[in-house]
Amino acid sequence: MSKKEIALHQAVEQITDTFGKGAIMWLGRSESYKEVPVISTGSLAIDAALGIGGFPKGRVVEIYGPEASGKTTLSLHVIAEAQKQGGYCVFVDAEHALDPALARAVGVKTENLLLSQPDCGEQALSLVDTIIRSGSVDVVVVDSVRQKVSTFGYGGPTEVTSGGNALKFYASVRLNIKRIGAVKKGEEVIGSRVQVKIVKNKLAPPFKTAEFDIIFGEGISRGNEILDYAVKFGLVAKNGSFYKYKDLSFHGNANMKQYLLDNEAERLELLAQVREKIAPSETNEDQNDDEAEEALSGEEAGEVTSETTTDEETIAAVEA
Repeated sequence: MSKKEIALHQAVEQITDTFGKGAIMWLGRSESYKEVPVISTGSLAIDAALGIGGFPKGRVVEIYGPEASGKTTLSLHVIAEAQKQGGYCVFVDAEHALDPALARAVGVKTENLLLSQPDCGEQALSLVDTIIRSGSVDVVVVDSVRQKVSTFGYGGPTEVTSGGNALKFYASVRLNIKRIGAVKKGEEVIGSRVQVKIVKNKLAPPFKTAEFDIIFGEGISRGNEILDYAVKFGLVAKNGSFYKYKDLSFHGNANMKQYLLDNEAERLELLAQVREKIAPSETNEDQNDDEAEEALSGEEAGEVTSETTTDEETIAAVEA
């Protein structure tokens, strides 16, 4: 090794001894930075818009928007997806308004969900700090953070986060969610059409949008999403109003969706195929590793603003 390489190696060793393993590392050789683990949001549209297939673990994610726009429902879907992976989750219900029936309908295993209804903000923060530092949970949901009343006049920004810019700054991903229409069955309104815009994303290009349906009492309508993306990726052939999947043909969107609802195995198989298309392709890290190895001659080194924003909600996904 050259004198420069020896000096660098000694400096890295000194920093590691002083501050602990992981204080400094080679980016291309660090396992923790090769691929950010994610938790699905429960919505294929949002997973695709995020560019990484879901919410990143170990990062702060902020969801904000008007009342009844779907913030809590989306958070519950994230919890359900984390539980499917065997993770533990905490729901800090600052509003004291969580509906256990909705949580179960979305797919949350309520018997395995830790719930806290703090009396004040300080208690909530202390609880969140303790549970995150334990490193034993995958998702912590804080429902919700108060919105600061905007002092801007007409035409100015209406979304103002309390506490200055801290929450915006520390969030790796920020989502603006709003209701853009109604889902009807005949004349009866059975849900909401929702739009989500990725206003900040530190892991993929931001400003993408996603639209999906939320059915009252049920959560995100997965049938529509699976079929739409299956057609988009060529997994299901569509010709006019006819759909063809494998050797089966269906006339009309409703019949195809009903088939998927009635056949769980086929639905899960199609969902898995869609997720493979949505998830970012794995890159070959071997070349980067070899280049990093040569650096020290084989020595190893130790995130559309709505017109009315009423509250904000933070998800801190913590890698177990």
